[in-house]
Amino acid sequence: MKTQLEWGTLKNYGTTQKYITMFLDKHLRTSDVFLSQLNYKFLVDFEMFLKAHQPTDHQKPCGQNTAMKHIERFRKMINMAIKYEWLEKDPFQKFKASFKKTSRESLTMVELTRIEEKVFTIPKLQQVKDLFIFSCYTGLAYADVMKLKPSDVILGMDGKAWITTSRKKTDMPVRIPLLGKANEIIKTYKNHPAVLAAESLLPNISNQKLNSYLKEIADLCGVQKNLTFHLARHTFATTITLTNGVPIETVSKLLGHSGIRTTQIYAKVIEKKVSDDMEVLRQKIEGVSLNITQTQTGS
Repeated sequence: MKTQLEWGTLKNYGTTQKYITMFLDKHLRTSDVFLSQLNYKFLVDFEMFLKAHQPTDHQKPCGQNTAMKHIERFRKMINMAIKYEWLEKDPFQKFKASFKKTSRESLTMVELTRIEEKVFTIPKLQQVKDLFIFSCYTGLAYADVMKLKPSDVILGMDGKAWITTSRKKTDMPVRIPLLGKANEIIKTYKNHPAVLAAESLLPNISNQKLNSYLKEIADLCGVQKNLTFHLARHTFATTITLTNGVPIETVSKLLGHSGIRTTQIYAKVIEKKVSDDMEVLRQKIEGVSLNITQTQTGS
């Protein structure tokens, strides 16, 4: 499948494979089993093994959702075996993956401003910061930012600059009006040697290195959150758009989601927006009550 899957996805499948090999060795005392031996008990035991396993390296033990992700990947391989008729019975028939509901973490405006205003003397750190801020103001994922070309910036129907591209993950078309700060970053790198050589819109850097530098940036800016490039996309969805009153239907289109249900994950975490909306309602109600009182008293 390596011609069809992204490197990161393939790497995740490799990790799942390692866990299955480890489970067979430590739990079942074997190096392999027949597909026909897979059953409900195998899956339950594998789940318990994942949660109980204590890695000896720097990796964290598997939480509930990580364990479920490994089992989901395993399930996709088993589904392939069923399609090829290598397996008659689906061992997953009675198994239900249960994910813990988690909120999508994002930066607050205070944290985002702290990073924006920090100037780094090390060029690579400054580049990583600029790429991160660009994503915060466009909502584009890492893979989509890296594949942008100057030709992807067009003049929109409003006479202003827009980005027109498609999401690498889903192939969904995306059209994003460029906010000022994102546009400034594009102008900063317009004549950058690396950008000119690669014919890209912004400097290219590997996701692994980028996230490594972001950890350093978080420390230097006093941001306590786990700063990853994908956090920028969450920040765009919450702090930049939804919190500022952009309708969820619009945010869904900007993010390139195939359905609004995916976008609704972000809507649940915006307490500030709820507070602001209720404050407007409170003032309206109090204003109406005051008018009625004044009318009744004749004042």
